[in-house]
Amino acid sequence: MAKKGLLTELPAVPVTKTGWPWRIETDPAIYKGYSDWPKITIVTPSFNQAEFIEETIRSVLLQNYPNLEYIIMDGGSTDGTKTVLEKYAPWLSYWQCEKDAGQGNAINLGFSLASGDYYAWINSDDYYLANVFATVVGQFLKSRPAFIYGYGYNKKGGELQLQKVLPFPDLFIKIPALLQPSTFWQAKIHQPIWEELHCALDFELWLRLVKGHKRHLVKAPLSVAHAHENAKTHDPAMQQKWHEDHLKIWSIDGHGTPHEWRWVNFLNRIRLKVYYIFKFI
Repeated sequence: MAKKGLLTELPAVPVTKTGWPWRIETDPAIYKGYSDWPKITIVTPSFNQAEFIEETIRSVLLQNYPNLEYIIMDGGSTDGTKTVLEKYAPWLSYWQCEKDAGQGNAINLGFSLASGDYYAWINSDDYYLANVFATVVGQFLKSRPAFIYGYGYNKKGGELQLQKVLPFPDLFIKIPALLQPSTFWQAKIHQPIWEELHCALDFELWLRLVKGHKRHLVKAPLSVAHAHENAKTHDPAMQQKWHEDHLKIWSIDGHGTPHEWRWVNFLNRIRLKVYYIFKFI
């Protein structure tokens, strides 16, 4: 990282691009309070997201974090993504553009190369907000959690919709709530992605990764997820894949039948009402 920041060194962007992360960067001075920042590894799995990936890359690099390892694993995109990767190659720790076995495989390949103290992955149609790495790593150093999670935005039609999450005990890990691009964890608790899954691979990972570990909620948005028609969470054609993932996760070979599902959901509804009544969220 350049002491003056990377904004003036990175490739020029169209005049129509404004704000973060196009014309704004995290001030490198934010890191002066600590002389030995631990390494953070960010992995981006990618396939045919040329419309969004430059924004993703800039949101990582323009954190100006002093000890960053950034790995991009592209599955052989044919839409111009490779051109973007070549343009930013001098600032990437590693990148490749070749056929893989899907998103889970790309993430696992990326983390197999990782050497950081803390991990996260950001998909190629999402991006981090400014100052996030300083906030997250600062919290890791302060309170020593194994897992950090925060709020996030959904971006649809140019509008940002804030999504909040609640602090949760292990009992409620089975309730899908965590926002994947707003999660970070210690490398020592990392586990591989279940590559057979197509959509719910982050949810299944939390079932294994988070339970029993100290965690911390950052009550602020950390990331932005684009809600577009080809995103898995918004594409009607992916509904069957979501169902197949559900069957695999709760199969005998997966996490087993959740016999306590009804009362966990019941307790969760009570928990939500309490938080809303007392305006904790």
